[in-house]
Amino acid sequence: MNGPVNRISQPSVLVAIVNYRTAGLAIDCLDSLVEEMKAHPGARAVIVDNASGDNSCGRIASAIKKRGWDRWAKLVASPVNGGFAQGNNRAIATDRAAGGSPDYVWLLNPDTRVQPGSMQALLKFMDDHPRAGIAGTLLKDRDGQAWPYAFRFPSLLGEVERGARFGPVSRLLRNHAAVQEMGREPAPVDWVSGASMMIRAELLDSVGPMDESYFLYYEETDLCLQARRDGWECWYVPQACVMHIAGQSTGLTGKDAVVRRMPAYWFESRRYYFLKNHGRFYAMTADMLWIVSHLAWRLRRRILALTDHDPQGLLIDFVKHSALLKGESPAPGKPLGSR
Repeated sequence: MNGPVNRISQPSVLVAIVNYRTAGLAIDCLDSLVEEMKAHPGARAVIVDNASGDNSCGRIASAIKKRGWDRWAKLVASPVNGGFAQGNNRAIATDRAAGGSPDYVWLLNPDTRVQPGSMQALLKFMDDHPRAGIAGTLLKDRDGQAWPYAFRFPSLLGEVERGARFGPVSRLLRNHAAVQEMGREPAPVDWVSGASMMIRAELLDSVGPMDESYFLYYEETDLCLQARRDGWECWYVPQACVMHIAGQSTGLTGKDAVVRRMPAYWFESRRYYFLKNHGRFYAMTADMLWIVSHLAWRLRRRILALTDHDPQGLLIDFVKHSALLKGESPAPGKPLGSR
């Protein structure tokens, strides 16, 4: 892997935003980018509407025109809702078809607000760390509460920790737990949230675009894994900060995120990730370890009369979509569990 040339003086940045029925939030996200765009003339945004069917396109297009954002913002109406990966790939392809050649692509969820100076913080970090192919930011909720976490790649022991939800087990397997609490300084990590993720364009040229077989969830995990295998680093950079009103596009927000049934595409994406990256035997083993650990948690919950905060039908849905019962991979470009 060759190191990139120094382009921090006038970097070309593409901000990619995928909207699905959250026009108001997407407009607010664009509004938060105004000052960033003024400070970085080489930056622009492409927002892809994933067939929302609720006049999102009209509202976003009107805001772009009326507020004078058309110098740097472009709306693309996708005829289908192909998911997060496909939407972002469409944004990148649209920019390149128009002659764009970005040095960096910054993925932002429509329910995010960029804090002032965050683009510069990311660009400076990437320029100072030529092996960094991906950088994630500090996230804050709408009340300003920091969410200082990054993630470890899914693993067999990680599935045990996730399923058991038992203090002694979590302490024993703390170095395998998926969620990793971070400090105040930049640090290398396995993967970061796709809600705010800056990607070096050279990485995309090397490992390819995001895998469109994922409809939603695990696609950024997969991208970070492919980057790792190709010799790139992924970093958590808390000097850049983005407010994230989590789950607005999926509908999994607040208390509903605990109570509501998890969508089929989450389980489909999880299974595909393990099958693609580790093979059928590993995927089946991961499923068995989670199921056994989860059953142990359910038994402990009953004995201790603990409150059940699991999503409805969690175990049944997990088994139904597991590699134990379904081992196929999707056809290229056809997302699993798409709607």
